[in-house]
Amino acid sequence: MKKLLIVAASVGLFSLAACGHDTPAADNAVANADNAADAMENQGDMIMDNASNAADAIKADASNTAAALDNKADATRAAGENKADAIDAKK
Repeated sequence: MKKLLIVAASVGLFSLAACGHDTPAADNAVANADNAADAMENQGDMIMDNASNAADAIKADASNTAAALDNKADATRAAGENKADAIDAKK
């Protein structure tokens, strides 16, 4: 977040520095650079959003896998108890 604020402040300062160029071509060069910088910032934001979404999906998948293994462990213990009860009942 701090980086975004720094970049935003820098863009604001660069915009002020861009005022008063002698030619429209110079103003256009500054505007084009600002547009390119904005596009780069947007791409960075999209990369971070995609990474966050991927991490959430991995976490959910791991949680589901862990829950399935816990269920299998419980079922195995229950089967062992049932088998032990059956052996004891034959005595």
